[in-house]
Amino acid sequence: MTRLHLDQRQIDRARESARRIAGAVRAQMEPYTTTSVERATLRLLGVDGVDENGVPLPNRLVEHLQAEDLLAHGAAPVVVGAMLEQQSTVQQVAEAVAAGTLRLRRPANTRLVRAACDEEAGKRCAQIAAQRDAREAAIASFGEARTPWLYVIVATGNIHEDVKQARAAAEQGADIIAVIRSTGQSLLDYVPYGATTEGFGGTYATQENFRLMRAALDETADRVGRYIRLTNYCSGLCMPEIAAMGAIERLDMMLNDSMYGIIFRDINLQRTFIDQFFSRMVNAFAGIIINTGEDNYLTTADACEAAHTVLASQLINEQFACLSGLTPEQMGLGHAFEIDPEMTNGFLWEVAQAQLVRQVFPAASLKYMPPTRHMTGNIFRGHLQDALFNVVSALTQQNIHLLGMMTEAIHTPLIQDRFLAVQNARYVFNTLRDLHAEVEFKRGGQIERRAQAVLDETGHLLARIEEIGLPAAIGQGVFADIARRPDGGRGLDGVLAKADDYFNPFPRLMLPGGH
Repeated sequence: MTRLHLDQRQIDRARESARRIAGAVRAQMEPYTTTSVERATLRLLGVDGVDENGVPLPNRLVEHLQAEDLLAHGAAPVVVGAMLEQQSTVQQVAEAVAAGTLRLRRPANTRLVRAACDEEAGKRCAQIAAQRDAREAAIASFGEARTPWLYVIVATGNIHEDVKQARAAAEQGADIIAVIRSTGQSLLDYVPYGATTEGFGGTYATQENFRLMRAALDETADRVGRYIRLTNYCSGLCMPEIAAMGAIERLDMMLNDSMYGIIFRDINLQRTFIDQFFSRMVNAFAGIIINTGEDNYLTTADACEAAHTVLASQLINEQFACLSGLTPEQMGLGHAFEIDPEMTNGFLWEVAQAQLVRQVFPAASLKYMPPTRHMTGNIFRGHLQDALFNVVSALTQQNIHLLGMMTEAIHTPLIQDRFLAVQNARYVFNTLRDLHAEVEFKRGGQIERRAQAVLDETGHLLARIEEIGLPAAIGQGVFADIARRPDGGRGLDGVLAKADDYFNPFPRLMLPGGH
């Protein structure tokens, strides 16, 4: 691959700054848990379903534990202790609590209960590992497309219609199907239950919806002769729970950013940082590729002026991901083709940014996003902008390529819009397949100078963030030109300090080295 001549020492210094920034945040958050982490723990232990009023049983259990002043000790030992005492399953414990026939209390024999927690958690970890193996077996059986993988969204609001559109997109050439979530789901502090048909602007993320789409894509993979990856949104107030459901149902990718909820959904900073660690740990163990959200920064900030904030955030996201056990191949770090098309030499700056990101993260599964901010509704110009975006992706060897739609800014894509987008990308990727190996960037040229300048600014920004701390930097609007107070936002009431005897079996089983 052709390369820019960049200062590797600067890259190393920037990465080390990001490591210290992420480590400091992790140390600050370690003494706390959240209601969503505890609900996810219960789901991983086998709790599912809703009560007679449609309230999810994990919510009912956690609310009961809070009312009894037990949650700070960890949901797992209390519920598993009741399971042993009642000689029942964790699901039966949950149903009894919801029915008002069982009141939970702290277990008497801590050592016995913790051993039982490990045993129950080990069963679910084995199931998730089996799903991970099933993915590898399916890829070996069906085969898979070469990268860049073509990533297509479906967003009808009705899971059964989503399935139809997903099958059509895969048959047309899509490699990844992303099911867009219903508007506002990230702000719900519970996970809807069952198959849903009434989402707005997207379809609710539920375990049953995951199961239905996974089965449909596996069936389609058998027909088209390549594995089709499934993506959903592991973000918002239920981030850890959605990670758990995705791991159980064999999703392949999750949008799982460390700061997106804080910046774009005004979710409390502390809640988000605790939840993202646990959710990413589950995704790591399940072999799921996460997608980060730096592309969103360029919808509110100028793509040229804010380019260094994208790289700085990617480096921070990378280090948070490492702390949760994700490997580089599981890091779908996000960036976007969003420079104003009226800018002279804008294409050169797009190449500079994409190549810079590729070289800073050589092993990552980079996710490259299409033009959206400067799409005008002129479908002919839009199709050309998408073609140039496709060229940059081919030249700089991106991995996950979200297809641009010529009808962006007009309506949710129709099947024919996706078909034209797939054809556009496949034509460019085929005709430019080995371009990256045939051209060289001019030493000291405009592209290299631009990339080096962004790298310089990134180093300075990370040094500043390290000095003041990431919460303070977010409070100053460093990313996306949006400021959030560390003590503000939704969900702070779901954060609680761990008791001295707090116990959760999953980090020891899922994290490398078990801690």
